Amino acid sequence: MPFRSAHPALARALAGRAYTEATPVQAATLDPQIEGRDLIVSAQTGSGKTVAYGIAIASDILPPDGPLEPAGEPRALIVAPTRELAMQVRRELEWLYAQTGARIVSCVGGMDPRSERTQLQAGAHIVIGTPGRLRDHLERGRLLIGKLRVVVLDEADEMLNLGFREDLEFILGATPRERRTVLFSATLPKPVLAMARQYQNNALRIDVKSDKDGHADIEYRAVRIAPNESEHAVVNLLRYADAPSAIVFCNTRETVRHLHAGLVERGFAAVALSGELSQSERNQTMQALRDGKARVCVATDVAARGIDLPNLGLVIHAELPNDSETLQHRSGRTGRAGRKGVSALLVPVSRRRKAERLLAEANVQASWGAAPSPDAIRRLDEERLLSDPIWAEPPSDDERDVARRLAEGRSSEEIAALLVRMYRSHLPAPEDVFDPGFQREPKPAHDGKDGKLRAPRAQGPTVWFHMDIGRRHNADPKWVLPMLCRRGRITRADIGSIRIFDRETKFEISAEAAERFASVALGEAGDDITITSVDGGPSGAPRKGKPFKSGERSGKPGRPPHDGEPRGAGKPRKPFNKGKGK
Repeated sequence: MPFRSAHPALARALAGRAYTEATPVQAATLDPQIEGRDLIVSAQTGSGKTVAYGIAIASDILPPDGPLEPAGEPRALIVAPTRELAMQVRRELEWLYAQTGARIVSCVGGMDPRSERTQLQAGAHIVIGTPGRLRDHLERGRLLIGKLRVVVLDEADEMLNLGFREDLEFILGATPRERRTVLFSATLPKPVLAMARQYQNNALRIDVKSDKDGHADIEYRAVRIAPNESEHAVVNLLRYADAPSAIVFCNTRETVRHLHAGLVERGFAAVALSGELSQSERNQTMQALRDGKARVCVATDVAARGIDLPNLGLVIHAELPNDSETLQHRSGRTGRAGRKGVSALLVPVSRRRKAERLLAEANVQASWGAAPSPDAIRRLDEERLLSDPIWAEPPSDDERDVARRLAEGRSSEEIAALLVRMYRSHLPAPEDVFDPGFQREPKPAHDGKDGKLRAPRAQGPTVWFHMDIGRRHNADPKWVLPMLCRRGRITRADIGSIRIFDRETKFEISAEAAERFASVALGEAGDDITITSVDGGPSGAPRKGKPFKSGERSGKPGRPPHDGEPRGAGKPRKPFNKGKGK
């Protein structure tokens, strides 16, 4: 649908931005029947909803003909869950209303409240803000809303998830009773609908359904990874995609700090975005991404809410989100405005079922595969080098002079090889990653006699340890060995027999390395695998059985303590008491 039915000033602004056809949610707000009505609009992230409600509220702000009256008390109030989203909404509405003369003021946490007070006193037609800051200005009498005609709640579901219910109820309770309330939300859970019933009057519900499945412009990939290889997989995905910009989502600030430091150390132009940053630091981070000075943003969910980056081609879930709604909101940062994007979920062996559940609840299909290998990345590097547009440009006279000097005493093949070396030196090196292969049965590396899985055998006395994963979790010595080495800071020579049972794995560590291994490896780490000592342990209270003594063997060579029979193959053992001996 074209934008001809929009307000003339808005239609001109849209034409100037090459907006020719409305998205489904924008087309719904162009319907003359919605004018003046309360609305509940369910639309996906990235569907053009900011422009949609900018069009929908135009009749409450702009006169049908004639100039806009001078700014005073605001006509429209827009509430957004985060600072980034509020500032993004302001930028969108500034160009959309540029030809109307409307004055737009933002009030968000982290900015100077005195400056905002000055702007509010100068008058505004539209005020955009976050719930906490808007409530503060209302309580202090800085924001007057007696002439308000419309309130927009943007991403209402997220505002409730973030705990802003009390602030929203205060704001809505302070607005004039005859005002319109327009509610936009990606999802409509019961709390959102309850708020709509309380504060809206005969609201028209609009569920925007695309002709294609949700997030049709997003390609979902589920990437199988071995424990402790999340960072390596992120590196290889970033190198393989080579997207103009990418976001890597983590669940905690600590993970953001760690992963950001690792990417910067490897040579990526990366920035971090989390709630611990000041507003000026957040602004600098966002500007670096928009200017292209940084290409990778490592962020938490809350910090990245509402981010809209041009040419964002890749979203990586370094840690799986807690629910399908968060998965969709994260993924919706890419695949916007008709552009294609990729959303990659890193799935350790212990999180396969959760990943499958998230994808099913989000109603999206993902292609499963391994992280890109170093060989695949190098092949792509070669293709990118050979297809670089620089080859089509004729060299200048100055460049020819330099080329002649380079050719003195060197063959053309040698010069080309050095060119390749220079090209690769500016690229982060890909990492070796292992594919745990969820879709196929693990191939046991046993000797065919007793079913024992062995690493290079530790010499001398050994100590037995336990992991809460087994064959049902796709445990395989190919990734168990390197995981134990990385997590316990030991070498393969320190590891003896490994026995993989149905639901658990037991393994030997040389007595010399046992204390060191236990000090860093026991308990649960970021790979969601819990390691405990058997018959006590070097660094914990003993479980039932003989206390551990340093240097003492807790079992015969190659035989784990107790009966040593694979679980499920004989008489069931008493369930392992997970978490003891830490």
